[in-house]
Amino acid sequence: MAADELITAVIVDDHAAIAAGVGSWCAQAVPPIGLIDAGDRLADVWTGPGAAADVVIFDLELVPGLPNFGELRRLVDIGRRVIVYSQHTEDAIAIKCVDLGALAYLTKREGPEHLVPAIRAAARGEPYTTPSLSGAFIADTAADRPRLSQREVEVLRAWFVSSSKELVAAKLNIAAKTVDTYITRVRVKYANVGRSARTKSELVSRALDDGLITLAELNQTETSL
Repeated sequence: MAADELITAVIVDDHAAIAAGVGSWCAQAVPPIGLIDAGDRLADVWTGPGAAADVVIFDLELVPGLPNFGELRRLVDIGRRVIVYSQHTEDAIAIKCVDLGALAYLTKREGPEHLVPAIRAAARGEPYTTPSLSGAFIADTAADRPRLSQREVEVLRAWFVSSSKELVAAKLNIAAKTVDTYITRVRVKYANVGRSARTKSELVSRALDDGLITLAELNQTETSL
């Protein structure tokens, strides 16, 4: 988005005080961020006032004791840029949300000094790593292979054997912007495990190393690297 465009975010949280606080932080930001309060109405994110918002600020647990990873996955799968804003401080939950495609994970202990820049980063399709999330990554003992979703792998493979993202979008019946979002998310996941892939050729190399695609498949179609 252009630097002078107003960023809009929709917050889904069943605590009115939390939404009011975030609204105040967004209003006082320079430049301000437009905030839509959806309360606990998930429908407002899909077809209501928040459907066109640049960023979704998502309370993971609208129903006590039931973290809604499925809804997070659905939002991510259609290309929404999601920040999870949660009371949970467990490293495993933070890592799972990022693995599912959240661009940032913030605990409700982390204030405007992190939430506001996280919103701006997410609006650009970029990740934001808070202190709590940084600690989670350090504590994570998983292998250095990122955990990509099936849809992320599908988009990545289609891009490798296509000459443009527009062709990928047409093939998969999604918007070109959504293709960009998936590819950005894959880059974020590789960066988070210490294997950055800033160019298409670097991503191809990572995918070959991880068995996501073969040289034979790549050689079937000319790729633009």
